[in-house]
Amino acid sequence: MKIDKKWSRHILKRLILCILVMSLVGGIFTACGKKETKKESLADKKKFIVGFDAEFPPYGYKDENGEYVGFDLSLAQEVCDRNGWELVKQPIEWNSKDMELNSGSIDCIWNGFTMNGRENDYTWSSAYVDNSQVVVVRKDSGINELSDLAGKIVIVQADSSALAALTGDDAEEQNLELAKSFKSLQQVSDYNSAFMNLEAGVADAICMDIGVSRYEIKARGDKYQILDEHISTEQYGIGFKKGNKELRDKVEATLNDMLADGTFDSIATEWGLEESVSLGKEGSDTVMKNEDTDVEKKDMAAKVTDIIGQLSSGMAATLAIFVLTLVFSMPLGLLVTFIRMSKSRIVRWIAKIYISIMRGTPLMLQLLVVFFGPYYLFGISMSYSYRFYAVIIGFSLNYAAYFAEIYRAGIEGIPNGQREAAYVLGYTKSQTFTKIIFPQMVKRVMPPVTNEVITLVKDTSLAFALAYTEMFTLAKQVAASNASILPLVVAGVFYYIFNFIVAWVMELIEKKMQYYS
Repeated sequence: MKIDKKWSRHILKRLILCILVMSLVGGIFTACGKKETKKESLADKKKFIVGFDAEFPPYGYKDENGEYVGFDLSLAQEVCDRNGWELVKQPIEWNSKDMELNSGSIDCIWNGFTMNGRENDYTWSSAYVDNSQVVVVRKDSGINELSDLAGKIVIVQADSSALAALTGDDAEEQNLELAKSFKSLQQVSDYNSAFMNLEAGVADAICMDIGVSRYEIKARGDKYQILDEHISTEQYGIGFKKGNKELRDKVEATLNDMLADGTFDSIATEWGLEESVSLGKEGSDTVMKNEDTDVEKKDMAAKVTDIIGQLSSGMAATLAIFVLTLVFSMPLGLLVTFIRMSKSRIVRWIAKIYISIMRGTPLMLQLLVVFFGPYYLFGISMSYSYRFYAVIIGFSLNYAAYFAEIYRAGIEGIPNGQREAAYVLGYTKSQTFTKIIFPQMVKRVMPPVTNEVITLVKDTSLAFALAYTEMFTLAKQVAASNASILPLVVAGVFYYIFNFIVAWVMELIEKKMQYYS
């Protein structure tokens, strides 16, 4: 009867937990479909919040004084000054820009934002800059034209115009063929990471905006060059939330006033973009005049099914990182434990320094060191396949340090009398450890080890620091392309289910080891 009651309570707790989780997920799905009805009147508006990528010079970036500056931010400041608004410069994660805009956290996306291919996703201003996508290579690479990129590793920023020009639904046929000729097309979060990959020799080229490329090359010296052939041309506009014409019209009118009195051209000259401006030219307002405010609605089940299909490859990558990290880090942690408990003071200090570094520095930084270290320390350029190996090495070294301290605590917590008794009974040191100490240590450390394993599931998302696309990174990219938070919700459900299974398995193992009950 006691066992029945115990299991009844256990099942009831699980049932309540599942109901709460499903309610939360259902609430999020419902929120995804709701439209914001409350709008701030322009007459009452006091702040103008501009969302921008803080690593996209010369349009928006942080200067040497720690201030956010750039061509677009200068334009935005002038617009605010003329309307009596306070400019709020809000740096955003580029993959999350649509969620920031749709949630009302920002008023617009103003940061060299490409209109091409996104005409129906936002309420646009007139195009104010004509831009091109170009390819940047090292001068000593031997790459002189686009055809030379065949079999090469090319890098783009996630959800960038360059990515759309090479792989998007509206991409030109020659660009699609060009992308197919690459050995690999990698995505990174920012152009600083892109140039680090290019400099280290783990990538052969970067496809990016011509204005940004000129700035980066000027700042980094003359080691790089821009190919004469362009991938595509495009236009920049200011993206507002779909249907927010009132605010768009106000900003548009102010920009036209700035153009009429010469202020716009003056700001463009200040940032060296006078040859690229297009505001007021014929055709610059085509997208604005032809905008469609109707939003296509799709069945939620169909959306979720489609998203799961898109995330499947990322799920496999996440599982690979998880499994291989455990396979290598757990035994390595035990080895570090033995070194940490060595009688040699020098050996003990080596282990202590290793553990201190692994636990005291960010995992993302450690991944970057493992990946770029061979080049920057020894001048060795690693192969393309090393990217995945670096992820596994970095994760394994990091988690081994945590496991080592957990193991040590479990071993030292066993009474010394058991060792003495084993010695009296004639056990060797290895027999004492394997048959007496180790089984008890495993039982004692199961709860903290479970916590680390669950943390590992979530930490796999840090692999994107090395341009390795796992599930959460893929979810952000899909969310950005679909202008929806739903892919992130699906990713969150995947992580929860994965962790739920991990915790359940670890709990079963722990119960099996309760031999004294």
